[in-house]
Amino acid sequence: MRYLIVGAGGTGGILGYYLSRAGRDCVLIARGEHLRVMREKGLTVLHQWEDRSETQPVQAYSMEEYLADDRENAGAAGCADGLGGSTAVATEGSAAPDVIFVCVKEYSLESVVPFLNSAAGPDTVIIPILNIFGTGGRLQEKLPGKYVLDGCIYVSANREAPGLIRQHAPILRVLFGARRGQEARPVLDEIQKDLNVCGITGIHSENIERDALGKFSYVSPIGAAGLYFGAVAGDFQCDLEKRAFFAAMIREIARLAEAMDFPFQEDYVELNMEIMDKLPPETDTSMQRDVAAGRQSEVDGLVYQVVLMGKKYGLSLPCYEKVAAELERRGLRK
Repeated sequence: MRYLIVGAGGTGGILGYYLSRAGRDCVLIARGEHLRVMREKGLTVLHQWEDRSETQPVQAYSMEEYLADDRENAGAAGCADGLGGSTAVATEGSAAPDVIFVCVKEYSLESVVPFLNSAAGPDTVIIPILNIFGTGGRLQEKLPGKYVLDGCIYVSANREAPGLIRQHAPILRVLFGARRGQEARPVLDEIQKDLNVCGITGIHSENIERDALGKFSYVSPIGAAGLYFGAVAGDFQCDLEKRAFFAAMIREIARLAEAMDFPFQEDYVELNMEIMDKLPPETDTSMQRDVAAGRQSEVDGLVYQVVLMGKKYGLSLPCYEKVAAELERRGLRK
């Protein structure tokens, strides 16, 4: 199958690395210096838990190049050979990708909609794996006639420098599936098999809304609590007060999932604590890094949206309300 990954940061870059390493036809969409370095030298991933790095040749394009009529000419410099040179793309330009992973931040999603509309064919499977719950349904409304699923990813990684991704821990799991009332096509099982062959734990979920909320029960509380306390993984591993607050936020997401008729089948407090406890103590979140750098962040989708969802379903979510009030006081709301 032919894979297209829109966004080559900590999430998309890791997927592109593993797919390319396994010999899959995979194209990464990037820009700027990150794009230039990947073309000239390949994509380097630092596996922090093993203190080793590997560089993988990848196909990399800008959006404009990818959509160019003559893909072979436009992409002649698109794939690094690992020696500072490049190789031409052998794929047929007229064929749409089989799978598109959308790996941009929520605040960039609107800007990639025209590209997705042009790049995807009627049979292309579009899988957004953003941090924000409900992205697939919202994206489907903007792409009528396309096949947009929901999805999520468990990974701890960030783009450390142009052409360099730091993967903090070995966890790498992608869940995807059709929403309630949406057709589940046979190709989804093929995608699951393909991902697993490539070293990515792929899971074709039969209840993706519930499973996406399960992932959200980690990424939202840890991002929110991390900002609120100015804390990193080591603080939540050792500080009982912070750890209890993090657990309470997970329980609030569980209450929300039940109210939405997607009740959890597992104890996500236990599961998320296990994930947390395996991280290097200095690990923070992408939202913390964005806020610290003065960049746009996903605070609306990860914090304020939860409070609004609670009100919609008649729930009081005291931890989220407390965090939202404090972050708004700090001026972190659009």
